[in-house]
Amino acid sequence: MNLTAVYEPAAEGGFTCWVEEIPAAISEGETIEEAESNLMEALKLVLECQRELSDQTRSPASLKRSLELAA
Repeated sequence: MNLTAVYEPAAEGGFTCWVEEIPAAISEGETIEEAESNLMEALKLVLECQRELSDQTRSPASLKRSLELAA
């Protein structure tokens, strides 16, 4: 599965970026490369936080399985 990263030049310089499919994953950087590296870290954090929230609210009787998305 591929996600779509959007890079927008910032008025003060550098770039702001986000993942279209996961709006909470937002970052910035002085270059596109730095912004992309920061965005990857932001995406990991968003997914970790979502997993933790899910763990806290899921019923003890629910079944949890890994899911791998193929291209």
